[in-house]
Amino acid sequence: MSALSLAVRDSSTMLRRNLLHARRYPSLTLNLLLTPIMLLLLFVYVFGGVMSAGIDGGDGDRSAYLAYVVPGILLMTIGSTVIGAAVSVATDMSEGIIARFRTMAIHRGSVLIGHVVGSVLQSIAGVVLVGAVAVAIGFRSTDATLLEWLAAFGLLTLFSLAVTWIAVGMGMASPNAEAASNSATPLILLPLISSAFTPIDAMPGWFRPLAEYQPFTPAVETLRGLLLGTGIGHNGWLCLGWCLVLTALGYRWSTASFRRDPR
Repeated sequence: MSALSLAVRDSSTMLRRNLLHARRYPSLTLNLLLTPIMLLLLFVYVFGGVMSAGIDGGDGDRSAYLAYVVPGILLMTIGSTVIGAAVSVATDMSEGIIARFRTMAIHRGSVLIGHVVGSVLQSIAGVVLVGAVAVAIGFRSTDATLLEWLAAFGLLTLFSLAVTWIAVGMGMASPNAEAASNSATPLILLPLISSAFTPIDAMPGWFRPLAEYQPFTPAVETLRGLLLGTGIGHNGWLCLGWCLVLTALGYRWSTASFRRDPR
């Protein structure tokens, strides 16, 4: 068997293992999904009227703010779901199963690949679920073409891959599952200080750099442009650049930690 075939076989086995764990313990994924769903309902039905009037100067129609906030909520769903990957990796590293895997004739990278691919699949499933809730309460994207929908799906997948590798690195650097959950909290907080919920122009001047120069803002603006037809500008290239940088950084961090970790 070639090295590539061995890697694919072992990675598929590890992916199946992680999906089985997710199925047996669905409470973690459900708890992480509740945060973006509750924020969606909170901002639309509690703050939607005021926020809509402030954004478009209209009469406070909640549908306008619903369209504005959904792209940010979808990306926030990814940020919250991948925390499960950090917790899962930290659990494996601290409970000794990795030490057992090191003694077996398996492809070394398959352990991490299984975690990453499994987390990306869960993130996309979470995006579909939250998107369904958004459609149920009135979100529509009638101007988006099929090509734009495919580009939006590709953006969500690529962004999920990037932040998942970062989350895996956080899990590798954490001594236990609780610490991994705490260290990955910024993946939920960063969308809150981006353009997901309010335009950057409406923020105080001293706060704008925090919102503008971070990965979630260009991703939100690009997704908003694809789904709603707003201007994308340079945000598309910034989003792609952030995804490539985060993927490379997370991959190097995770693999280096996995090679040297003696646990």
